Amino acid sequence: MFKKILVANRGEIACRVMRTAKAMGIKTVAVYSDADVRSPHVLMADESVRLGPAPAAESYLKAELILLAAKETGADCIHPGYGFLSERESFARACAEAGIAFIGPPPAAIAAMGDKIESKKLAKAAGVNVVPGYLGEIDSTDHAVEIAGGIGYPVMMKASAGGGGKGMRLAYSEQDVREGFEATKREGLASFGDDRVFIEKFIESPRHIEIQLIGDQHGNIVYLNERECSIQRRHQKVVEEAPSPFVTPKMRKAMGEQAVALARAVGYYSAGTVELIVSGADTSGEGFYFLEMNTRLQVEHPVTEEITGLDLVELMIRVAAGEPLGFAQDDVKLNGWSIENRVYAEDPYRGFLPSIGRLVRYNPPLPFALSEGASTSLSTNGVDSAEPRVRVDDGVREGGEVSMFYDPMIAKLITWAPTREGAVAAQIAALDAFELEGPGNNIDFLSAVMQHPRFQSGALTTGFIAEEYPDGFHGAPADAVLLTTLAAVAAFAATAEADRARRVDGQLGRRLRPPADWVVTIGGTDHDVRVSTDGISVDGEELDLSLEYTPGDRMVMVEGDEHLTIRIARARAGFRLTTRGASHVARVLPARVAPYAAHLIEKVAPDLSKFLLCPMPGLLVRLDVAAGDRVEAGQALAVVEAMKMENILRAEKTGVVKSVSAAAGDSLAVDQVILELE
Repeated sequence: MFKKILVANRGEIACRVMRTAKAMGIKTVAVYSDADVRSPHVLMADESVRLGPAPAAESYLKAELILLAAKETGADCIHPGYGFLSERESFARACAEAGIAFIGPPPAAIAAMGDKIESKKLAKAAGVNVVPGYLGEIDSTDHAVEIAGGIGYPVMMKASAGGGGKGMRLAYSEQDVREGFEATKREGLASFGDDRVFIEKFIESPRHIEIQLIGDQHGNIVYLNERECSIQRRHQKVVEEAPSPFVTPKMRKAMGEQAVALARAVGYYSAGTVELIVSGADTSGEGFYFLEMNTRLQVEHPVTEEITGLDLVELMIRVAAGEPLGFAQDDVKLNGWSIENRVYAEDPYRGFLPSIGRLVRYNPPLPFALSEGASTSLSTNGVDSAEPRVRVDDGVREGGEVSMFYDPMIAKLITWAPTREGAVAAQIAALDAFELEGPGNNIDFLSAVMQHPRFQSGALTTGFIAEEYPDGFHGAPADAVLLTTLAAVAAFAATAEADRARRVDGQLGRRLRPPADWVVTIGGTDHDVRVSTDGISVDGEELDLSLEYTPGDRMVMVEGDEHLTIRIARARAGFRLTTRGASHVARVLPARVAPYAAHLIEKVAPDLSKFLLCPMPGLLVRLDVAAGDRVEAGQALAVVEAMKMENILRAEKTGVVKSVSAAAGDSLAVDQVILELE
């Protein structure tokens, strides 16, 4: 077995690999950029080596620096994590030449499957269904338009070496192709060093299903059931679950056997994933098509671990060391249901714009330790327990920075339960208890998805988010019962605050009793709330609630008809209460004061529609207009790159450019003025 492993990645996957390595008695080496010098993965490792400046292209993507770090520290193997280097055949070969084991598939398999164009050709030759499309070289935008027209709209443009939602554009018309083809090429070149693009038919009402594989160097390859990753935004996965609510045992067997056959055809071993697009309208289960094979560990691997009881990282390490799997296909379990939500640094209330900054508060729900629920021998080790459990995979800590240089994922929240309904309920409860302050985050949105009737019914497609939130996300809807409970909590908290205030020493006169009667305004509705030693009533109705609140608490646990965890923070004239996928501002006033609130003048927000503001911190890649140019509503004005994604900024209204305040190549702050219209 290996003695020392270098993890050629950062963030939560670096920590994930190190936890397993330490459990196996293997020493660890971290590599880091200047932006990650105090990151958890660096502190967790036995040794660490600086690579270079913050941009990945100058640090984590430099194979020669990774190899040099391994040699300097005496590491005898390298685990690439999710990718930076895992899809590069040359790096795997360089490891072999240096006498360092590569924890991943053989170079030939990486080459065969790492190129989306060539992999589709191989899959087609192997008899695997592939999506209709054009796999040759595309010379220009005009050539792309010609090809797209021949295939028939809608089409998907994809970077050949892409992944993780990067370098992908959906086109419904010629204009979409002309606007998106060059951007797809640039994203592919910037993120993967390859600007080749291919075009394929977009399967409408699609479901994204993937088959997890694991193989050893002795010819054994098994599939570890499927995952469904249909909840996506901009082709980037947001929610994953295993198994899929759509896949039948017959489908699972057919998909798994095809995936194994494809892997066997290229001599594959280690962990890998065959991704499929499935027509949700085809209930026969035969309408599935090969998309790509990821020759690496996937972000969503924990849900597979939770339903099988396997530690995929440990299996990868043992396979790289030459050990056989030790189990066959018939031994693979499918136990219960697991769901993973990706907690991103993005603001769903502002169109999911990327967000950066300091994690002022980071306190995830209490995790279930991986070592208590996963193994490589398929033994139960607690995974057959009927109790729901929570797992958090992360690589951040309170006080750390979310950087603009890397992926915006903060953590992965994973739940397991015997049933899908139980796993969903555990997610909702865990998201309520997830404290995260500083950068914008998508916790409310994830909770809203978990509560959505369509998600709970399992009627998923990759268009779920666009279809269900066409006008953006504004918080999960709250019913009357929840709003009544929140009004009671706000009044109870106000009573506690008033009671503390009356106990301050040195006051003149006698101490006043805190108000018992309050008017709580929430969701535009006034509620008359009375708080007394006998209980709490809202609008004249007694509530059967049990709760505690001490001024300064950040969480309130409410027990009633259902258990609620509510994050609470002071707001002007009241509190901000966050639970069940939305934040509610409750204005709390003593009943005798509340009538006067109607006489307050509301502040009107200024009209900023004449300005083009940068919606997120990023790099101004391109500016398409100059002072004096006339623009139409909806016209593309600029392109801003943030979190490795290009964002097209469009005019909100027709007008003439009065002045330009930024130039291509500038680094922009959020809400910085780019130009002004007359």
